[in-house]
Amino acid sequence: MRSWGTRIAGLTAALASVALLGAGLPATATAAPTASASAVRAASPLDDPFYDYTGTTPLSRLAPGTPLKTRTVPYSVQGIPTPLPALQVLYRTRDAQGRAVANVTTVVKPLVPAPGAKVVSYQSFYDSLNPEDEPSSAIAGGVGLGKAIANAETLFIAPFLLAGYTVNIPDTEGQTADFAVGPEYGYTTLDSLRAIAKVPASGTGATSKVGLIGYSGGAIGSGWASSLAPSYAPDVAKRIVGTAMGGVLVKPSTNLHYVEGTPIWSGVLPMALIGIARAYGADLTPYASERGKQILAELDKASIADALAHYPGLRWKDIAKPEYPTPESVPVYVRLANKLIMGSGGATPSSPMFIGQGTRGELEGTPTSATSGEGDGVMVAGDVRSLARQWCGAGTKISYREYPASHTTSVPLFAPEAYAWLLARFGSTPAPSNCSSIEPGNSLAPISVQR
Repeated sequence: MRSWGTRIAGLTAALASVALLGAGLPATATAAPTASASAVRAASPLDDPFYDYTGTTPLSRLAPGTPLKTRTVPYSVQGIPTPLPALQVLYRTRDAQGRAVANVTTVVKPLVPAPGAKVVSYQSFYDSLNPEDEPSSAIAGGVGLGKAIANAETLFIAPFLLAGYTVNIPDTEGQTADFAVGPEYGYTTLDSLRAIAKVPASGTGATSKVGLIGYSGGAIGSGWASSLAPSYAPDVAKRIVGTAMGGVLVKPSTNLHYVEGTPIWSGVLPMALIGIARAYGADLTPYASERGKQILAELDKASIADALAHYPGLRWKDIAKPEYPTPESVPVYVRLANKLIMGSGGATPSSPMFIGQGTRGELEGTPTSATSGEGDGVMVAGDVRSLARQWCGAGTKISYREYPASHTTSVPLFAPEAYAWLLARFGSTPAPSNCSSIEPGNSLAPISVQR
């Protein structure tokens, strides 16, 4: 394991460069990805029949995680197929409202498998309201932001493939691209692991050990999957050896206030509102001003590249009618935002966690908040600390790290530590814990309607 840790450290420079894309640094976000919004795309999931369930048994009668279809495609980089095959599985899962839906995951097998068919589930940071950007489409040769993200993430999954681990990459946002809706990310991730265990071609099975990892948008899927697993998928929970996540979204209502008015990250505010409303079938347009309606329409099928630094200084008051001065004055928003607090309802991982979080948001133009404290520019460190302490109190072993870096620049600090920590969980080394030294953070209590 020592030699592998050295090997991982050697990848840091490469990870630092691709991290700029994945974490959304504005120099990247306003270059090639934005141009892709108007580019001609290859066949998308909206047109590809593989994504459609055509069986005669209603989906609702099939168990979550039931495989529905499989296909093998070359793993594409820059749209160019590689010799590495990718197995794609259409499977039954559920959406945020509990409805049975179909979704796709991609399995990439190592050239030389490690003993025991070990699985790393890598949750992508593709952050998009456009279904065409999902990882499965990009890996199969799609274009646009999805392809760009898949290209970057090839370097993120490479260390696991080189170590002989099978990599699972679920389309965490589902086929409707429900951005930032944590519970749905968790369901799609857990059911993808159920599904691939039932497909012999994946090389995995019902006893294969599983580790989860993700940063930013990928942390949403990783954190929610690990915490929901004991109640929603105990069959998967018993196989999870650990979860590593960084740049963590814990309480979206806090993040909304943290990013509003900032030069770069304020565009995430309307993106999150669209994702939440879409997932739960809510209509927020009655509360929106004319400018707000225009922005919501502009971003309806947008990626994060279309939002970052494109609405500098945007605040809630700029998109809402005057009679709704704060998000908390909109009852439907309060109700839905409270569903998205990670760890709510006592959801607690039954396996160890590694959590990394940046604290220098000012490097990306987001000042420390007078109410919620420091963050990395988009994620709030005080919320992450509180979640870690909450899980520590429930008995989870937590290794928590803070980085004097922004959301983007934390990636090359997080990745080597997270990889080494996660690979160690597949062995016999006990998981470390620094629960006693994690400082107090913010309240994670549900928010209330302000009249």
